[in-house]
This record gives sequence, structure tokens and C-alpha cells, in this order.
Amino acid sequence: MSRWIYPLIGLLLALAAASPVLAEPALADSLPPGVTIRKDVAYGADDDQRMDIYLPANARNAPILLMAHGGGWKRGDKEMGRVVTNKVARWAPKGVIVASVNYRMIPDLPPSGQVEDVARALAKLQEMAPELGGDPANVILMGHSAGGHLVSLLNAAPEIGTAQGAKPWKGAVSLDSGALNVPAIMEKRHFKLYDEAFGTDPAEWNRASPYHRLAGATPPILFVCREGKYPCREAGAYSAKAKGFGNSVEILPQDKSHGEINWELGEPGPYTDAVEAFMRKLGWGV
Repeated sequence: MSRWIYPLIGLLLALAAASPVLAEPALADSLPPGVTIRKDVAYGADDDQRMDIYLPANARNAPILLMAHGGGWKRGDKEMGRVVTNKVARWAPKGVIVASVNYRMIPDLPPSGQVEDVARALAKLQEMAPELGGDPANVILMGHSAGGHLVSLLNAAPEIGTAQGAKPWKGAVSLDSGALNVPAIMEKRHFKLYDEAFGTDPAEWNRASPYHRLAGATPPILFVCREGKYPCREAGAYSAKAKGFGNSVEILPQDKSHGEINWELGEPGPYTDAVEAFMRKLGWGV
């Protein structure tokens, strides 16, 4: 493996985190017809423990998508257009409730704590589901980049969700996470971004590593990754271990950039169709 792989991954994540998408207008300014939004729903006391919930018209026992944004574990926002616009436009009109989640970030909270925020948001969303017209048992987790790492970690260690009051969910979609095996990253040449996120304690690396937290039965997961790049190879190693426990893992390589894997999901075409095929396997009618 080239010694430049980890720095390049880190650079891509950093560039994505610093992208102008942070300045994009909120989707609330141009919602699809019939879709409404509940903004800044609290799932904790901190100002960052908030989520926006996009509601389809006349929702009844609707499936739910919980989306965690990326940004190198230190920046990003639930309102970023490239996080929500195409996903809401695609799935909310089809009767899916879409929730976009903020969470506390470094330096205030390491990734091993950030995943607990995502789990708390899931628990709150499931608690609210009957009022929203949603099915609390029919939830798919999704995240991009750092958010993909967090949903992968939660899916690999469902006990994290249980400890925060979450009930079982159907599965997860991880969009180009390059941090499935954290110790493997930290023990080789890597970008400073990872030092900021994971520090120097090997015990913390293990706590935040989906590969190392995987120890038994988990919900199914789909890894979308850049074709031929490190995240796909990481997903392959994770898949081999997960299938040893009888778990279902699918890998969807794409000839797309790190950012395109996020913002093009929801646009018409074979990429979105392939992700929807995975969703249908989990019981969604999209």
C-alpha cells in the first residue's frame, strides 16, 4: 500500500470539510411540494444536539432516514445543501421521513462520543415517530465521510444505541468513510486530521474503530466507496470479518469523487437506483 494513501484520504476529507457548501441556503427555502420541515428539534441540552426533520405529506407508518453529515469530525452542518437537498427531493415525496442531524464535534467531543450523539438522535426520532407518522422500527442510518464513520460505528456496535435508548433499526448506508479501521490508519503515515480526531491513545482508537467494535450480530450495511480507492479496500476487510458473524454487508464501488458520492445520491440514475435496491431489501417501499 502506498505511503501516500492516508495523507490523500485526509486531504480529501479536509477539503470536503472546508467546502463552500457550508454557505449554501437551507433546503427549507425550496422544499419539494407537500414536504414540511421541523427545524432544530432537540435531542439533548447542547445547542449542537439538534436535528431537522423533513416530513412528507400525510405520513402514516412511514420509513425513516437519519442522515449524519461529514466534515472531518470537526465541522459541517445538518443544513448543508449537499447533505440534504437531493436526498429529501428524492425520498420525502415518496413518503420517507428524512432527519438530518447535527452532533457535537472536536475539540469538544471525540468521535467515540459523537457516535453517542447520533444514537441519542436516533432514540429521540424513534420516540417521536408515532407523532410524526413514522415507523420507529423502520429506520435506516446514513452518513457521509466522518458521518459515514459514525453510522458505521453505531451499526457495528448496536450496544452504543441501546445505551442511549435507541431501539433496533433496519440497517445503514455508509458513504465513503475512510475510517473503518482506525488503528490501521493511526499506526501508519497519516494526515493531521486523524490526530485531531483520534488522538494518541490506542484504547481510544479501538473505541472509535468500527472494525474493532464489530463483535457479533449487526443490522445489514451498505458501503458506498470510490472504486479502487482505500475506502473500498477497508470495506472489503470489514465485510470479511462481519460475514464471519453471519452479518449482511454489501459494497457499492462508484467511479465518483468523495464529494460526488454524497451530493449525487438522490439524483436520478443507476447510482441512486442501486442504493434504493438495498433499501428495498430492508423493507422500504421506495
